[in-house]
Amino acid sequence: MKIRANQLSPHLKKSLAPCYLVTGDEHLLVSEALDEIRDAARERGFGNRELHVATTGFDWGQLTAGAGNLSLFAERRIVELRLPTGKPGRAGGQAIVDLVERAGPDLLFIVTGPKLDKGAAASKWAKSLDEKGVSLAVWPIGVRELPGWIANRMLRAGLQPDRDAVTMIADRVEGNLLAAGQEVEKLRLLLGEGVVTADDVASAVADSSRFDVYKLTDAAMAGDARRAIRILGGLRAEGVEPVIVMWALTRELRTLATLDDAVRQGTDLGGAMRAARVWNNRQGLVRSCIGRHRRGDFHRMLKASGRADAAAKGQRHGDPWQMAADIVIGMANA
Repeated sequence: MKIRANQLSPHLKKSLAPCYLVTGDEHLLVSEALDEIRDAARERGFGNRELHVATTGFDWGQLTAGAGNLSLFAERRIVELRLPTGKPGRAGGQAIVDLVERAGPDLLFIVTGPKLDKGAAASKWAKSLDEKGVSLAVWPIGVRELPGWIANRMLRAGLQPDRDAVTMIADRVEGNLLAAGQEVEKLRLLLGEGVVTADDVASAVADSSRFDVYKLTDAAMAGDARRAIRILGGLRAEGVEPVIVMWALTRELRTLATLDDAVRQGTDLGGAMRAARVWNNRQGLVRSCIGRHRRGDFHRMLKASGRADAAAKGQRHGDPWQMAADIVIGMANA
């Protein structure tokens, strides 16, 4: 059975399916959908959770071995499988089908991964999950829907935002839902429940932690590698998601690469920055960063940021924080 994201909560209040397939590329929305399913399962007595991540070389026998000994356990169990690529292969597909058959009152099977392509969506393993359980494809929030999403999230947090406050947050996060969620949580902690105006948002931004992703990118672009690495360490210590860090770095690198290409093709940098809507107070920072790098540097760092983002989302091996540090040093140094 296929359901939409807004149907998940009503569905879980009525029943709990034996298995779920949750897919999508929006990390926050997928994570929150999984949290809803886990919470509903715990309320129904599923006390144990077993997590498997199907990276390269994964032993698919591990997935089914535990389920075979289910009768030895008193508590109901959740078996969760993460598919970083969305393609388990032949052996993995068969293991998923086998576990779907075993899923039932005492075994909840959850599979999660990125947005499935047509081949994966039509595969036997995906169809088995859909036929016996629930399939939920999580779609990103578009630019037009983002202010409404932010406003609803603020209301759920006990905040009562005016339109300008919502607009300011939407402009600040530029479509990144993880960043938007953290902005809302920060406002709740700083201001408490109640009315929130644009002035409140501006003040909260000014009073926010010194370890800020925006300060990180500014320090790297300014060439201050030591400060940038210190801020990066602070972000990690404060529990900021590495996905947010990579989003901020990638956003700046994409702009820098575009501007660098334009300059090398003979375009005036000032005009290119205006066309790219670089704020006036940041144009000096951008100019100095572009000026000390060679042709192709920003594109190479963009590729590295893509690999780091995949590592942060569990889609490939690697320490995203170390990868971020390498990118930050690359941005800061000539």
